[in-house]
Amino acid sequence: MAIYRLISESTDGWMNLAVDEFLLGRQKTDDVILYFYVNKNAVIIGRNQNAWRECRLDAMERDGARLVRRHTGGGAVYHDEGNLNFSFITGERSYSLDRQMGVIRRAVERFGIKTELSGRNDVLADGRKFSGNAYGLRGNMRAHHGTLLINSDMAKLGGYLNVSEKKLRAKGVESVRSRVINLSELCPGITVQALREAVLDEFEKEYGSSSELKLEKNEHREIERLYREQASWEWRLGKTPEFDVMVSERLSFGEFELLLTLKGAAVDDAKMHTDALDTELSHIVCDAICGKRFDRAEIADALFETGVPQAAEIAEYILAKGFYTGEING
Repeated sequence: MAIYRLISESTDGWMNLAVDEFLLGRQKTDDVILYFYVNKNAVIIGRNQNAWRECRLDAMERDGARLVRRHTGGGAVYHDEGNLNFSFITGERSYSLDRQMGVIRRAVERFGIKTELSGRNDVLADGRKFSGNAYGLRGNMRAHHGTLLINSDMAKLGGYLNVSEKKLRAKGVESVRSRVINLSELCPGITVQALREAVLDEFEKEYGSSSELKLEKNEHREIERLYREQASWEWRLGKTPEFDVMVSERLSFGEFELLLTLKGAAVDDAKMHTDALDTELSHIVCDAICGKRFDRAEIADALFETGVPQAAEIAEYILAKGFYTGEING
């Protein structure tokens, strides 16, 4: 097993996420990589989220904040130079969320800050979130990446993220700013560099001594290709879909927004936006219902038949609540 570290010198969110995606695609299953990066003034959204709904794009454009869409699921987060980002990228056999979360929590606790896990993807201090995490897979490779809020601009965080009232109610708080915390509030002396060094030290205690990852020329060319994709309007925003019917709600796996285009009283096209961690859920749901009659029972049956629990939960919601007011079949 080869243990590597990689520290990005760039603060360009498109570049840093391109490298993150590239590392997952290398398919070197005996490698364990810890990748650090810091993004300057950016909002990072999940693979299947609707940017128009999740972000205040006009405020971001005014301030020159970049919109970055990552290759994993999960929700929208704000990044700036007071936020440290990390990625564990390993083969399937070496992947362990408990070990990886342990590295992060022990590093933070070195600064006298008590941490706790909340669900599968949040880490809290003083009852508030300082780290959100997301997960990806490609072939036999696994990725776990997350944020560490150290001294981030909370005004911009609250100003750029358009967090739904349903999500806030589920967390029992009044605003996105009230549910997150900078670690510097609890330890004024903590810095991005100091925490990065602590995380790296705990990583090496857990996995062994690391060496710096060196990338070949051909690998840099592939990163440039992924960068162009990251920077493209099509990847970040895409075309706003036209639709006839919408259903949206927050369920146990997160929020979803299902948009249906109808033709001849059947589903001609479907788009789904969600902050679910499962990046395949949108494809599964849309593939299942395309071509079905616009009938809540038929659509629900198609979702049940996928055998996917999250799709079944959407089916149960549709059976109980239907679609938006004005639903064609009442």
